[in-house]
Amino acid sequence: MSQMRLRKKRRAAMFTLIAFLALIVIERCYQSRELEIALKFGEPWEDMRQRSSAKIAPAIAGKYWGRQTDSDARLRFMDDQYGFVTPEARFFTITFERDGTVGNIRMSPQIEPLLLDDTLKILLDLQEQWRNGGWRLMYPEESPPFADTPQWRAQLRDLKKNGGVTYWTAGDHYRAMLAVGRFHDDRYPTEERYLITLDLGRWLK
Repeated sequence: MSQMRLRKKRRAAMFTLIAFLALIVIERCYQSRELEIALKFGEPWEDMRQRSSAKIAPAIAGKYWGRQTDSDARLRFMDDQYGFVTPEARFFTITFERDGTVGNIRMSPQIEPLLLDDTLKILLDLQEQWRNGGWRLMYPEESPPFADTPQWRAQLRDLKKNGGVTYWTAGDHYRAMLAVGRFHDDRYPTEERYLITLDLGRWLK
């Protein structure tokens, strides 16, 4: 075999290897990318579906109902002032109105029940995003904001106190309920695990 033909074979093999490695990198980047539902309240359901990287089934014409995402996904709530982003969620339900527009949201912004430290990180991050965006805490005396304090940790650990809940409002546009409680997970029978619930909707005018 001539030196020229040998060099061509080596060059072709090198290009094939580079292409193969590039495909692996692209695939891993895609797999590691967090899928999301990006929405605005009141927009056409199909607009949300086209914008979002996570899949969710179409609305049913003339019906008030809801859909769950087809995969784990985070919420990107789109608003110039009040927008925020959640962690990935496994339970993620969105309702649609009879006119085919996006309704309310109910989700647990987590993949599985979490330990207390991880639970508090999510709660505090959401509250911080809301404060920075101009959301206001409702009923601060009866339902104070979550905090990483001995008092809050003791309350969340106490099964008799049923966890905690806070209520937030974004002007006269949106309202949110953020709740958390102990959750028995059979996979971790000796651990204290917690489940967060986020309920998000519009104020009715």
